[in-house]
Amino acid sequence: MTQTMLEAVPAAAEPPGWWSRRPWLGMFLGGLGLWLATVAVTFATGNPNLVPTIILLGSFLVPVAFVTYAFGHADEVVTAQRIFTAFVYGGVLGTLGASVLEAAFLGQPSGPAFLGVGLIEEAVKLAALWLVARRLGRYTMRDGIVLGAAVGFGFAAFESAGYAFNALFTAGGPSLLNVVETEVLRGILAPVGHGLWTAILGGTLFGVAARRGRLRLSRAVLGSYVLVALLHGVWDVSRGIAVWLTLLLTGTPVQRLALQLGQAPAVTSDQVHLFTLLNWGLLALDALLGLLLLHRRWRRATAPVPLVIAGRGQA
Repeated sequence: MTQTMLEAVPAAAEPPGWWSRRPWLGMFLGGLGLWLATVAVTFATGNPNLVPTIILLGSFLVPVAFVTYAFGHADEVVTAQRIFTAFVYGGVLGTLGASVLEAAFLGQPSGPAFLGVGLIEEAVKLAALWLVARRLGRYTMRDGIVLGAAVGFGFAAFESAGYAFNALFTAGGPSLLNVVETEVLRGILAPVGHGLWTAILGGTLFGVAARRGRLRLSRAVLGSYVLVALLHGVWDVSRGIAVWLTLLLTGTPVQRLALQLGQAPAVTSDQVHLFTLLNWGLLALDALLGLLLLHRRWRRATAPVPLVIAGRGQA
């Protein structure tokens, strides 16, 4: 009898492993292993058919992992299907719209042109986010941050794939090493780029929509758009600013003369360390400002709503 009763008691469920508590981390580590294996096999065999696999895995690995992480912090109204749609729309429509507008309105790369790139790309990502979220049942700042991140990381994934593809072709022939270096660099920088900027903008857009129950442009949304576009533009132009600062601090007479004539002289081998320090320092400052802005919005989005207790004379 006792044995029968013990057998009837269900055994305690085993605690979930770390891979189930953090699916984004398991996805990232598994994808990283597959990417490294593909790179190793491609270098060993020289099989060009594996190059698209390297490009796709390397370009989508970090964005997909971060979108999976963000999805775990969304409300029920943000379904997996909507996250997937935001990722694809942000990537495909964003890159298409940016390509058309940049070709139509921007000329040669320069400081103003890079700022224009920020304005255009953040505008097309905002349009993609608006399209995906136009029929949501309700809006919260937290969901705006999550969906904005999905749109931004989708854009980053497809853009990185394009950069990796272009890196393959060099004057000396196809270079797999260039592809790998490009994907590693863009993977490291991806969390503080497009996904971060559109998450900030999405939080503002949904925060405004929460008051009216619908998406709308407002001064707060436009101000947030201009802010993230400036962050984007400064990020793109940081290399040029670093060159200018390097030449201003350590430039030779010949380099200073070239600057006065409107030319952009290259830094020398003695100046390259200062240039690298300044370039990465500017990127770090830009990323830190963006992270602080996102952290501030996330704290507002997840702050508990104060409980209002009716007074004695109220119904």
